[in-house]
Order: sequence, then C-alpha cells, then structure tokens
Amino acid sequence: MILARILGTVVATRKDERLHGKKLLIVRPVTPEGKDESGYLVAVDTVGAGFRETVVVVSGSSARMAQGCKDCPVDAAIVGIVDTIQIEG
Repeated sequence: MILARILGTVVATRKDERLHGKKLLIVRPVTPEGKDESGYLVAVDTVGAGFRETVVVVSGSSARMAQGCKDCPVDAAIVGIVDTIQIEG
C-alpha cells in the first residue's frame, strides 16, 4: 500500500471500455509525515476521493481486486481516504 496525495484528474475520452465511468486521478506518493516523494501515479478512484486528500493506493494485482476493478486494466487503485496518521515511537 502507498500513501499518496491527490493532485489532479486525467480525462481520457478514448479508453478501454472497461474503464468507462471510472474516475482517473493523478496522485503523488507522500511520507507518513505528509512530505512529497518523487514520482506520480494515475490511479482509479474507488472511494470518491477529492483534490488534495491523502489516500491509500494499492497497485498490481491488488488494484484489480478493488471494488469495481475486477478484470479491468488497472495497475493502481485508490481504496481509502486517510483521516489521520499516528506514528508511535
């Protein structure tokens, strides 16, 4: 699982028919402290996340197991919206 922040959306009028009706969001991985890490991902939103929210992203075969993504050509899916992060120690 990856912690990430939503930065924007991707609009693709022509795409695989299994992706029709799915919201594609651009996310950037972040540290547990909320600092940006390098790189970006395009992830399918399965939870109704919004701009600048911190989310949990799964990738690979786990992404294809997310709600509504079975048998879809996805490599990353947003599966949770983070309320708080608590680090002990």
